[in-house]
Amino acid sequence: MSEIRIRTVGEPFDDRQSLPLGVQVLTRAEAMGILGKGAIERLDASVWVNVLARIRRAGVGRHLPEIVPPAAGGREGFVRQLKQLNDALEASPVPASEGPRLDKLLGRELLARLLRVSVVSQRRYLAGERSVPDAVAARLHFLALVAGDLAGAYNDIGVRRWFDRPRTLLGGRSPAELLEPEWQPEDPGPRRVRDLARALVWSPAT
Repeated sequence: MSEIRIRTVGEPFDDRQSLPLGVQVLTRAEAMGILGKGAIERLDASVWVNVLARIRRAGVGRHLPEIVPPAAGGREGFVRQLKQLNDALEASPVPASEGPRLDKLLGRELLARLLRVSVVSQRRYLAGERSVPDAVAARLHFLALVAGDLAGAYNDIGVRRWFDRPRTLLGGRSPAELLEPEWQPEDPGPRRVRDLARALVWSPAT
């Protein structure tokens, strides 16, 4: 279950542009296994510095400044930074943290099935006995991003069930069915799956 339960918001997230972008950074980083344990119940400058430090330790967004207070960079500058960080997370597979996070969220059998690898191979990847091939790392990252999009609409059980439920918008097929053998994120089927998950960010009824 997501540990992100924002109840208090402070500067520089106290506006309609930066707040949703900041929450997206949090949910995406959590789904990628970057944030670690511990609930996040407020979003302000001090929390942001800590979150950004964790993201940087994962090798993402190191080129970005630590914080852009509105007084220095203006609201537009801070919003631009948040968008850049979201783009960096989108483009940066982190299999070392995404594997364990998705294994816990989805379960080993479902994760192996979605990745199109054997349970034995998946166990070896998680144990560090085998390096994760680039193609599998790309699939792991794709699934982490999808899980991040789903987090706002479903609990953990709902996320697991989502992959196997037939969807009208997918022509009556389930998301798992569109992840065919040797699939890659840029393939048509996975793109449709990602679009469906993204729609939940804006419309919980999707």
